[in-house]
Amino acid sequence: MTFTLLLLIGFGVGVLYVVAIYNSMASLKVKIKEAWSGIDVQLKRRVDLIPNLIETIKGYAAHEKEVFESVTRARSALMSAGSPKEALEANTQLTTALKSLFAVAEAYPQLRAQEGFLNLQSELSDTESKVSYSRQFYNSVVRDYNFKIVTFPSNILAGMFGFKQEEFFEATESERASVKVSF
Repeated sequence: MTFTLLLLIGFGVGVLYVVAIYNSMASLKVKIKEAWSGIDVQLKRRVDLIPNLIETIKGYAAHEKEVFESVTRARSALMSAGSPKEALEANTQLTTALKSLFAVAEAYPQLRAQEGFLNLQSELSDTESKVSYSRQFYNSVVRDYNFKIVTFPSNILAGMFGFKQEEFFEATESERASVKVSF
């Protein structure tokens, strides 16, 4: 009788342990989705600011049609991205296109002094900071999740329940390149 009771208690503790590990992995998976949503919100905000920025610069640099088209294409790609990987690639294109757009703006001192342009530039800078924070939060949650999936004994349960590692949101080569500042 005592042996049976101990066996039942041991089995119950084992089941509770499996449930706890499963729930912690499922919880981290939801946090990853939430963190990605935070990035997505900030990227959307960034995408919404760009048309105003383009229109402001267009008035000064109407002959820079290729730059405007490049930014518009990159913006559309980011808006239609269906996965974090596609969004990362589109975000890289948009970042490159925005660098070109700001390079055009640098050629027009009267534009740089315009209040509307300065406000848009400030909002875009604020959004970039929020995107950076959101990426950092996303990567922290992905790290915790991936750590749980590869460590014993939760790795056994992760395999049994089909939990797979998630990809980190990483900077691309163009984002790692040093920025040249000249006055």
